[in-house]
Amino acid sequence: TVFGLPAMRARLQISLAQQGTLFLLLYLGIFVASLAVGPLIDHLGAKANLATSSLIVAIAMTLFAGAHSFAAAGGAAMLLGFGGGGLNTCTNALVSDIYVEQRGPMLNLLGILFGVGAISIPLMAVSIEGRFTIPQLFIFCAVLAAACALWYAMISFPPPKATQEFSWNELLTVAKYNGVLLLAFILFIESGNEACIAGWTSTYVDNTGYAPRIATLVLASYWAALMLSRILAARMLRGIRKSHLIVAAAVISLGGCAVLLSARSVLALFFGTALIGLSYGPIFPTTLAIAGDRYSQRAGTVFGLLFSIALVGGMTFPWAVGQISQQLSVRSGMIVPAVGAVGIIALSLTASRKERKHAASGTE
Repeated sequence: TVFGLPAMRARLQISLAQQGTLFLLLYLGIFVASLAVGPLIDHLGAKANLATSSLIVAIAMTLFAGAHSFAAAGGAAMLLGFGGGGLNTCTNALVSDIYVEQRGPMLNLLGILFGVGAISIPLMAVSIEGRFTIPQLFIFCAVLAAACALWYAMISFPPPKATQEFSWNELLTVAKYNGVLLLAFILFIESGNEACIAGWTSTYVDNTGYAPRIATLVLASYWAALMLSRILAARMLRGIRKSHLIVAAAVISLGGCAVLLSARSVLALFFGTALIGLSYGPIFPTTLAIAGDRYSQRAGTVFGLLFSIALVGGMTFPWAVGQISQQLSVRSGMIVPAVGAVGIIALSLTASRKERKHAASGTE
């Protein structure tokens, strides 16, 4: 959010290309954390990982407050990604561990808060712009993260589930679990699709000839629909199978992409984008819930592997849209999430068959 302010680029004396590199470093930190933190959650438990990740975020924010160069900001970005990636993996694994009988609904509810942040934080930044300096904003965030670290250190958490000696080979071991990579590739595509819609919808709407204000409102409809769908999914999962919900959501997302690609009016743009948001909402958290059901004894390691593979999709799909848009058109580039929807339908149908077999056998 802060990097959207021209004053931040001026403070660091960086170009738009260097700003893009900082985001790449941020995601690189998240990727490393997703791989590293998963096994640590299983061996050390949630308390140590949540407290440490929050403390790392606090340190990163403090470094950002004092940064005046690209190099300093790059180091802070990687550190922020590492702390944020740890929080993301650990919070999902913790909710999966605590709410055994309600994993699907509760992971969807947890996902709502990510959407709340995606909408409220930028709006808050706009409302307080000019009242506080950039270093003051970062220091506020550092204090908030440090307070969370202290809070985590004071409350109790479930004990670690893994008792044997820690080994990095666990990542390879869980990757060989039956069905893990299938779920990972569902999230790989879903993360890529979400990143495409979040990152390119405004450009797509602007390219069709509408004002930036309309483009912003269309994108806001996506986030609002995504949060609404997770609220609905939390209720729906009490009566339907998780894999069935993913299949239905993927089919709806393909329909939403078709509407968006063929849109010739503002109403169609809003409808297509909102339909995509409604369909995307439950896919990621519900897939995680399936993983939590099947691999509960190694939830941290499995979730870390799933997040890391998903993150690769989140980085590569928007890049692919950009390459296609440059060579052909933005409308052609937006075919990428439509193709992704077809992939999720195929993979989720396979996952549904595996879930039925798992339920029938009663084994992991």
